[in-house]
Amino acid sequence: MEDNPRNDQSDSSNDDAASRTAAATEVEPSELQRQRDDFYDRLLRKTAEFDNYRKRTERDRLALTDAAAASVLTELLPLVDDLERALKAEAGSEGAEAYRRGVELIHKQLGDILRKRGVRAIDAVGADFDPHFHQAVSYEPAEGRREGEVIEEFRRGYMLGDRLLRPSMVKVAQG
Repeated sequence: MEDNPRNDQSDSSNDDAASRTAAATEVEPSELQRQRDDFYDRLLRKTAEFDNYRKRTERDRLALTDAAAASVLTELLPLVDDLERALKAEAGSEGAEAYRRGVELIHKQLGDILRKRGVRAIDAVGADFDPHFHQAVSYEPAEGRREGEVIEEFRRGYMLGDRLLRPSMVKVAQG
């Protein structure tokens, strides 16, 4: 066999590659451990950041809920004052009329507050019974009424935008 300079180079390249691989293998575990520690540290930091974010959003949500409730309750306090004044009214004939006017005023104020907040009453009487908006508590045959028509409302129902707050409690015509 003849010595080929090319083979010598090839052997030399293989030896260099082998020594580089051995050196990389030597450094690799410490580098991997450093990377692992770095990733673990990042994971802990992100976990803590997310936990803090979750707690902050929960505090903000509670604060917003409390502020909304306080706003509504503040609007209702004058009604409580008016009811207290109405309860102090004398029971005589003039007192009864004053009492009625006071209750009517309170009812109007409360209706204004509800409208301002986007609450609207459901018009039930004369409408077709709809189980999504009405709660039937009785059925009764009714002359001149179509079957399924709401003929009486016992308790008014309310909507907040498209959301049902409370269904109307109704009596429905039966055929």
